[in-house]
Amino acid sequence: MASASTVTITYCTQCNWLLRAGWIAQELLSTFGEEIGGVTLVPGTGGIFEIRVGEDLIWDRKRDGGFPDVKALKQLVRDRTAPDRDLGHIDR
Repeated sequence: MASASTVTITYCTQCNWLLRAGWIAQELLSTFGEEIGGVTLVPGTGGIFEIRVGEDLIWDRKRDGGFPDVKALKQLVRDRTAPDRDLGHIDR
């Protein structure tokens, strides 16, 4: 699947958000293992916590007011990678 988008999670090392980023990566890989090309964790500083699908910024902690609810995040990723996919109980 050469055209599959990669999800990139940039997290703040000063804030110790690696575990949060890793957990989100695990959730996305468990749900979208066939739809995404992988998840990349990128260390940053200054309170950054951003999630991108390809080049599209889908979550920014500062812009969006905190960390994403995993249900909402999975819907955002699905809308960009597999729009016709039913996420089961998450969509209800």
